[in-house]
Amino acid sequence: MNRTVFILNGPNLNLLGRREPHIYGHTTLEQIRQSSVALAEELGLTCDFRQTNHEGVMVDWIQEAYEQGAAVIINPAGFSFHSIPVLDALKLIDAPLIELHLSNIHARDELHRHSIMSGVVDAVLCGMGADGYPLAVRAIDDLLRRKRSDI
Repeated sequence: MNRTVFILNGPNLNLLGRREPHIYGHTTLEQIRQSSVALAEELGLTCDFRQTNHEGVMVDWIQEAYEQGAAVIINPAGFSFHSIPVLDALKLIDAPLIELHLSNIHARDELHRHSIMSGVVDAVLCGMGADGYPLAVRAIDDLLRRKRSDI
């Protein structure tokens, strides 16, 4: 069974730690990347961690994950609320798929409350800040182990 996880991050997350720290915290995306890759390795997962500000690039990466049969953790950021191309690409994923948000989107303003991605994922983690990433990596590991035991 494929033990690869793509951790895909959407627009403006490259500025974590500086952009609206009162909402998103002070941890940088590079710090999150380092801890995510280290935890994935500890769990026997191969981690491919990426960030883009471009919708088409995100679609290409999701399709790449699909072609590889990889699990996906996606923080779609601003794509969450309007991107039909990203949503349609996520529908391809057969492996475990988790949507992740740093903030609790359900407690945010009306524009940031409803992610159109949530209906096609296995689980949603939100409101845990940077701590959501290791939770998501552990959840992917658990989902992959359960899937393997179903075979």
